[in-house]
Amino acid sequence: MFHAPSRAGSPPDLPVAEPGPTARPGRREPDGRPAHRGTALVTGASSGIGAAVVRRLAAEGGWSLVLNGRDVSRLTRVAAEAPAAVFPADLTRPGADRRLAEFALERVGRVDLLVAGAGIGWAGDFTTMPPSAIAEVIDVDVLATVRLVRHLLPHMVEAGSGRVVIIGSFAGTVGVRGEAVYSAAKGALATFADALRYEVRGTGVGVSLVIPGVVDTPFFDRRGVPYRRSRPRPVPAERVADAVWRTVVRGRDEIYVPGWLRLPARVRGAAPGLYRRLAARFG
Repeated sequence: MFHAPSRAGSPPDLPVAEPGPTARPGRREPDGRPAHRGTALVTGASSGIGAAVVRRLAAEGGWSLVLNGRDVSRLTRVAAEAPAAVFPADLTRPGADRRLAEFALERVGRVDLLVAGAGIGWAGDFTTMPPSAIAEVIDVDVLATVRLVRHLLPHMVEAGSGRVVIIGSFAGTVGVRGEAVYSAAKGALATFADALRYEVRGTGVGVSLVIPGVVDTPFFDRRGVPYRRSRPRPVPAERVADAVWRTVVRGRDEIYVPGWLRLPARVRGAAPGLYRRLAARFG
């Protein structure tokens, strides 16, 4: 069972909050002011990986931050740790993705960095998965991200710079028993990131995919089934936030967290039959 960030339930499309107090600055100008890096929009920012990404960007300093999530109280608490504006909304509701993009572009200015981290999971046998849960996982994990990128990418291309960072999952690379639809959703995002990267090549815009394995967040509690395996051990959300930051400063296309997960992914690619036999035996 593997991880992507989760969302919490609360009323959608609530009023926005103004930026909170300034967090610890990072890089500075010669006169001591934080160097302006640009505007970053983070979805799934109310907890888990999304919140860790917000804290990392705030610590680096110089970012104008826009945060999205459904849980207003938690989103507000995260924004209080950073200079951030919040736009609470359920991105699966009609028009919510467009309104979020318009808010970021009109209220804050251009979006230089999009970290698409909103997502949910569902665990159990596919034959018992309710149709409503299937629709929700696909809507949240795939469609909401694709639609938001569709609104923001043309502005990045026109500006000749920017980066889209998509939070995927190791489940989308190899497929995980008991998470068929979640694996399919994250696999779709991985392919979307690859195809989009080819399309924007030469425009100055980058597309990155961060692929975490098991992450120590409330994700597993919210999906209804806790993480019970002894291995691999969950990593802190901050390690994923560090990987997101590396995609920004180094222009990385793809990063696994932890890095050793690249090995089983390569085994599956090079010897899929062997990988499937091992996966069937060891889970």
